[in-house]
Amino acid sequence: MSRSSPESGGRSGQIRDTDAAARPRRRPRRRRPSRWAWLGRLWALSTGRFGLIVVAVVVATAIVATFWTPFDPQRVDVRGRWALPGLPHLFGTDGSGRDILSLVMAGARTTVIVAVGAGIIATVVGIALAALGALTARWVRESVAVFVDILIAFPVLIIAMMISAVWGGSLWVVIWSVGIGFGVNIARVTRPELRRVLHSDFVLAGRMAGLTPWQNLLRHLLPNVAPVFIVQLSWAMAVAVLAEAGLSYLGFGAPVTEPSWGLLLAELQQFITVYPLSVVWPGLAITFTVLGLNLLGDGLREATDPTLSRRGGAARQARTHVPEVVS
Repeated sequence: MSRSSPESGGRSGQIRDTDAAARPRRRPRRRRPSRWAWLGRLWALSTGRFGLIVVAVVVATAIVATFWTPFDPQRVDVRGRWALPGLPHLFGTDGSGRDILSLVMAGARTTVIVAVGAGIIATVVGIALAALGALTARWVRESVAVFVDILIAFPVLIIAMMISAVWGGSLWVVIWSVGIGFGVNIARVTRPELRRVLHSDFVLAGRMAGLTPWQNLLRHLLPNVAPVFIVQLSWAMAVAVLAEAGLSYLGFGAPVTEPSWGLLLAELQQFITVYPLSVVWPGLAITFTVLGLNLLGDGLREATDPTLSRRGGAARQARTHVPEVVS
């Protein structure tokens, strides 16, 4: 048997070391960010967390009110009129003996229906007009711009009141009026962003890869204008809540048989000097719902926009950094 000398063993060890060094190192795989990472960033923001909690409470109240309320919202109890807050009526009763807590819970259901319906219509109208104003021929873009400018000149509430005067007050009038009115506003704000992103390198690469303009819209353009779009959509839903309450207060919104915070305010406002607490509850519900929607929209914008997140993180780091003093 042949024995290997120490020199040959050393050479083979050097060769093995050289081969190991020449081999490319395997880079560790980067973990892809989770689809729900934006939710963690939203929760880390105080404004976004507050808005999310408020909106979640309103939606949960609306869902619960569909199946259960402490009392029948329309049940009249003459003997229990103007009961002060306490047991069994936590928010008290109105002039007809109806439980105000049950009326507020039932009004939350109406508010959520109006806000979601107006938000869906505003989304469809805004995306359609913005896409037509950014991806089509020049004469179509100019026509869309003129159409948008004309509609923006009319306030949403005035349009809703005019339609209600002709066809009668209903929730659908509020939903369509606010949806179309703010859909036009979304298109006006989103269209310049679409035009800006349209000339980006990744959009041009997609066009060279054979994507149609509408495929580019869905794959590249809309995700990049989502932060601006989300803020406008949250504002549209907040205005829908205010519009429903205001029109119902004036008699142009929800019918009398439909529970509404605006109707409740209209019925109770004449007794505000005698029973002020009865007006506080629907007023607080409207205020916190609108505030929650606005704060949630701002938080979603910062959570979904990476540039804002980086700037916010850098700003927070700069605020918390304390330079060392060298003596």
